[in-house]
Amino acid sequence: MTQDMRPKQHRKFIALILAASLAITGVSAVPAQAGSDAGKIFAGLAVLGILGAALHDHNTRDHGATVTAPQPPHGGYSPPHSHRPHHPTPKPLPPRFGRYDLPAKCVRTFPRYSLSHNLVGANCLERNAQQLNRLPQACRVSFWTGRKNRVAYKPQCLNQHGYRLVNR
Repeated sequence: MTQDMRPKQHRKFIALILAASLAITGVSAVPAQAGSDAGKIFAGLAVLGILGAALHDHNTRDHGATVTAPQPPHGGYSPPHSHRPHHPTPKPLPPRFGRYDLPAKCVRTFPRYSLSHNLVGANCLERNAQQLNRLPQACRVSFWTGRKNRVAYKPQCLNQHGYRLVNR
């Protein structure tokens, strides 16, 4: 939200009108007469009360603020205005921060390797746009399935090298 720091012209105008009206009433004052004095006092107090309330109301409202609506990220959907409270969506991280996230759906058990240890499948990682040449070679496991050699990675080792398995 940005605020315009220039002096507000309408406030200067209202102050000028108020000062002029007070000056005119002071100059044109006639000596009070006994019969009509109370009515004029009440009328003057009423006018001052109305002016004071109008000024207070005007000063408490935020007329000069310029509000800019947040833009949806790169062609994202911006829902129509509703009366529910707005919960901002988190901004996506730059690609350099997501490079250590691996999809958790690639973790599975390979019976030819071990029935009790899970591995992260290399084919699944390739299908999900992971660059296998960036993964640490110390975590790589190669084993024979009976038909061909398979390549996978140990999840605990990947975790020790800073990678994490996330659900996307």
